[in-house]
Amino acid sequence: MTNANVSEVKALVFDVFGTVVDWRGSIIAEGLAWSETKKTNIDWPDFSDRLRSGYHPTMNRVRTGEMPWTRLDDLHRLILDQVLQDLKINTFTDEEKTHWAHVWRRLKPWPDSVEGLSRLKRKYIIGPLSNGNIALMTNLAKHSKLPWDVILGSELVKHYKPDKEVYISVPYFLDLRPEQVMLVAAHAIDLDSARKCGLRTGFIYRPNEFGNGKVGVPDHAKRGDFDIVSADAIDLATQMGA
Repeated sequence: MTNANVSEVKALVFDVFGTVVDWRGSIIAEGLAWSETKKTNIDWPDFSDRLRSGYHPTMNRVRTGEMPWTRLDDLHRLILDQVLQDLKINTFTDEEKTHWAHVWRRLKPWPDSVEGLSRLKRKYIIGPLSNGNIALMTNLAKHSKLPWDVILGSELVKHYKPDKEVYISVPYFLDLRPEQVMLVAAHAIDLDSARKCGLRTGFIYRPNEFGNGKVGVPDHAKRGDFDIVSADAIDLATQMGA
């Protein structure tokens, strides 16, 4: 049965990287397969952590106005070029660089994601609210069979989360009131920012997002910290009455 605090919710929008898909495990797995084929010797856990470590600093250059609006696919290429330079890897062709800049389009979902989303879709409008651009999110959805109804996010308003413009765009685009929209994320800063804009909040615990890497540690939440606190997407669907 749906919690009374979220009984008015009609749409759930999701953070994607780390919440719906396993970015680190996916990049490492693809990298290991790549090394088998290409006979390269790359530390893929370190490589994936370096790619992710560049994410917020590079994105913040756009958020602060240091750079003009730039799609995340293109920011990922800038980050990749820097990582290759730092690791003194000079064997990638231009085609291979594009392939690896687009690795974010090929991430694998967490084991519970597709089932949980499919259940939620039967009752609610669902879609990503990601910093990923539309081409990235569309290709990722096709690759991982994510059953979105609509793709929303930063590119539509040319702001990156946690800028308020991203969150307030959802009620506008979906013709809903803020309290009829729930953001679902594994990251407290994302949920706190959405709550300040009047959205409902759903937390999913992703203990393995960062592995033992250096990029971060998973956020924890206890009941009452957000409107819904769930163990995974299936648990979220159950709590939302789907």
